[in-house]
Amino acid sequence: MFHEALNAYLQFVLDNAPYFYYVPVSGIVGERGVAAAAFAIDFLTEAYSDSRCAAKKTEIYDKIVSLADWILTQQCTDNAKQAYGGFKSNEASDYYYAIDACRVIPSLLKAYRLTNKMDYLDSAKLAGSTFLKAMQDRQGYGGFARAVTINGDWLLQMDIECLYGLLGLKMLAETYDNDNANVYQEIMVKLVDFLRSGFEKLWLYYEPSDNSWHRIGVEENQIYDDCFAYALLGLYNYEGWSQTVQRVYEAVNAMGQSADYAGYNPNICWAGYIDIVRRKAACDYYDSVTCGILHDIREAKDKPSLELSVQILDRHHRDFMFWGVKFKDWSPVENRQSIITVSWLGLLLLRYMPKHTLFKAILEKFGENIALYPIVEASETVSYGEGINLKAMVRVETPTEIVLEPGYAITDYITIETFLPIRTRDKIRRGGVDFEVGPVKVYRWMGEPAYYQTTCRRLITQ
Repeated sequence: MFHEALNAYLQFVLDNAPYFYYVPVSGIVGERGVAAAAFAIDFLTEAYSDSRCAAKKTEIYDKIVSLADWILTQQCTDNAKQAYGGFKSNEASDYYYAIDACRVIPSLLKAYRLTNKMDYLDSAKLAGSTFLKAMQDRQGYGGFARAVTINGDWLLQMDIECLYGLLGLKMLAETYDNDNANVYQEIMVKLVDFLRSGFEKLWLYYEPSDNSWHRIGVEENQIYDDCFAYALLGLYNYEGWSQTVQRVYEAVNAMGQSADYAGYNPNICWAGYIDIVRRKAACDYYDSVTCGILHDIREAKDKPSLELSVQILDRHHRDFMFWGVKFKDWSPVENRQSIITVSWLGLLLLRYMPKHTLFKAILEKFGENIALYPIVEASETVSYGEGINLKAMVRVETPTEIVLEPGYAITDYITIETFLPIRTRDKIRRGGVDFEVGPVKVYRWMGEPAYYQTTCRRLITQ
């Protein structure tokens, strides 16, 4: 499964990590950074044990070692510096960000587990018990200060994205550094206690200078989607499908298509900027990486979105190598392929297993084949994207169930139930006849989407 996509992603990471970006054709690469190295290690350590990547096992192992060794060169090891234990954000920078330590710790621990190289474990422990603790202790709130320079200049804002750090701190506390378990537990409790309220209200960061939470944009009405995806993954790993995780995931995932961006489908992945006040995308492109970051949550609690995202990714795996792709036609925002994005999407393909639910079993036995054409533009004219084949339960409406619109007969309406998410104004093709999707109702089982129902009206003109 996913043989072509996995091979392309694996070779790309082997060739280009720890550079952040690669420009096709020209071969130009950007700067190197620990985030790119860390997420590449996450992908490669799982690829190393996957039979689909067995032909490159030795090359994968060597690359993991080289990336982990390079990360160590970016760590501040001068205990006289306030950045002690942190990692440069890129090799030319003087800034040591808390979020980079949050990203690196799990990756170094995975590299240690594979290689037994103590330097990796020692580096991760230093980053957690010393650097992140210092970033938290710098102020009395409980979040991590954003960054400190090698000369001791501070950025004191506290980002909700640092909830991602719970993954590595939990690994240290429970498995790799039991002697300091109490230290990590205290850090995690303080971090969650402080950031939770801002996270639940969809703020991005806290500014100590004015004692207020903030977002971005002139009206402070926008968020970066990937920050919330990373934060969700960290908190989900820490406390499971809690009220906070459920509330935030469902709030962001519900901000879908609009008159401005009819093609946006958050069930695939999230928009680069989201207007949480107006509840819609605030740009015309997907942030491709979120398709991968959200895997664990969707696998457990939103299987229809997971299946749709994987189908789209498998079709467009080369398009998704770019960090941003347009809703309308999958074209890139910029001509730069991203190591971080490809690493996360590679993890998604490695981990994905087809999901079996009761409703899917019913569809397999009793459903019929139809095609879904997602709406991508709705201005002066309506246009649709490529078709997706899916199963659906279909019935023709009866006069007692629907009010006929002028010019339509009862046979112009059908009601369908699908496992894959569908959206209002998408097009359904059944037996060569096209129908427009009406308002969609989601049916849930134990809190999780089970299937989608809508009444569709035949498209007389397009």
